[in-house]
Amino acid sequence: MTPSAPPLAQADAGTAGGDPAVSACPQSRLSVLAKRADFLRAARARRQGAAGFLLQARRRAGDEAAQGIRVGYTCSKKIGNAVTRNRAKRRLRAAARQVLPALGRDGWDYVLVGRPGATVDRPFADLVADLQTALARVHAVRERGA
Repeated sequence: MTPSAPPLAQADAGTAGGDPAVSACPQSRLSVLAKRADFLRAARARRQGAAGFLLQARRRAGDEAAQGIRVGYTCSKKIGNAVTRNRAKRRLRAAARQVLPALGRDGWDYVLVGRPGATVDRPFADLVADLQTALARVHAVRERGA
């Protein structure tokens, strides 16, 4: 690791064994989206753009298990080679671990979509702030519509 990459070191801190996509904290309510159908349903729901990524969010239907928060991550080849895509996903996972347990809502699915250049190059603190703002906007839209 190069000395010029402290956001990555900061982003990867706190992962301890097991599934790297969710928090090592046992109180965490995050689980990982694994099925393509779940990603497609989130893509048809609400979207909120941010400088570092795109947030897609949806409230699960009554027939689905509405317990906990589910989160998925995706980065296309537009982001770069495999190393760059994996770094972008690691940074998105770290931001989600930091923000979603506090601001996410039970019964919701969230998908974070990486953006070329921005997800990898944006300072980590800005990614976290972007996610906080995007979540507030996604849930504010729901409040007005209800």
